[in-house]
Amino acid sequence: AQDYDLLVIGGGSGGLACAKEGTRWGLGGTCVNVGCIPKKLMHQAALLGGMIRDARHYGWEVAQPVPHSWRKMAEAVQNHVKSLNWGHRVQLQDRKVKYFNVKASFVNEHTVRGVAKDGKETLLSADNIVIATGGRPRYPTQIEGALEYGITSDDIFWLKESPGKTLVVGAGYVALECAGFLTGIGLDTTVMIRSVPLRSFDQQMSSLVTEYMASHGTRFLRGCTPSQVRRLPAGRLQVTWEDRTSGKEDTDTFDTVLWAIGRVPETGSLNLEKSGVKTSPDSQKILVDSWDATSVPHIYAIGDVAEGRPELTPTAIMAGRLLAQRLFGPSSALMDYDNVPTTVFTPLEYGCVGLSEEEAVARHGQEHVEVYHAYYKPLEFTVAERDASQCYIKMVCLREPPQLVLGLHFLGPNAGEVTQGFALGIR
Repeated sequence: AQDYDLLVIGGGSGGLACAKEGTRWGLGGTCVNVGCIPKKLMHQAALLGGMIRDARHYGWEVAQPVPHSWRKMAEAVQNHVKSLNWGHRVQLQDRKVKYFNVKASFVNEHTVRGVAKDGKETLLSADNIVIATGGRPRYPTQIEGALEYGITSDDIFWLKESPGKTLVVGAGYVALECAGFLTGIGLDTTVMIRSVPLRSFDQQMSSLVTEYMASHGTRFLRGCTPSQVRRLPAGRLQVTWEDRTSGKEDTDTFDTVLWAIGRVPETGSLNLEKSGVKTSPDSQKILVDSWDATSVPHIYAIGDVAEGRPELTPTAIMAGRLLAQRLFGPSSALMDYDNVPTTVFTPLEYGCVGLSEEEAVARHGQEHVEVYHAYYKPLEFTVAERDASQCYIKMVCLREPPQLVLGLHFLGPNAGEVTQGFALGIR
């Protein structure tokens, strides 16, 4: 007999959700500690800066410009995150879940070795094991000085001092969100993009997102790849890059270099070969079926570590809950990954649910797709005399009646709140 009915490896969104019905930070994983939560709070800090500028137009006699203290914001955000860690800890106790703060690796298909910070080892065996170890930001180790002098999203939210003039390298939502709030709180910010911003999203919406950012002070270096980061005697960082279109080399100095070039699954240290669990040779993610089972029937994987799943907190939570219900309840319900809404918290927020225009055309053919779209001006922009030229909404539909909605795309304030309501209608 094994020690436990269920052993969950990973204390992030998916793992906690699964265990409640060991991480480098507190419990809660990326989302709580170095992801969605601190990100959205810092995004909110940046939005408040814009609202202070609007306030004058609405009759508030606010002295301009208003200075921003990174230190105060960071401390407040970090305190909130710590309160969430504590909350998760208490919930685990309330639900009689035994918590081991150890690094796990497989011994065999039913047994896991846990190593604590002080080196103490524990062997744990279980009938069912769920791997929910998530992912980590990737460093471009081939670039000289990248690891020594750069940081990632794992670090930015826990900096005590302002990052100052910052170079963000990358083109995904993490890069654009970070660059957006750094610009918004008044820092000189540059984004270096190798090819296309927001590659996996609707490309028309993507270009409006970056257009808005560029017109509000974020600098963009397009078609550029960094080749070297050097620390200058005064402590600043000198970055050298190549402009791929002209073939010319260029250089500038920054206080902080933030790598946001993608994420890698946290599978390397698990000793998966001892368990028989198979991973994708390309992504290193764990191969799963629609029941979240791996190549070993009683070992499951959920969240960002599983191949082919969206890297989103709410889907990991739901998948964890449903898996626990299938294992220990009468349920047979599977997670549905279609029409999952998502929002990118750039300065002008972009929310979408369903297919991009490109995906719709690829799937159904140009002649079968009808797009309804409009530019609009949010009422709060009028009195404040704010530029609304990127506020835009579009609906991608099948042309044949009843014109089923395939995708909805919204660019403007409060995109998350708008999108989640429409997602219900579309589902």
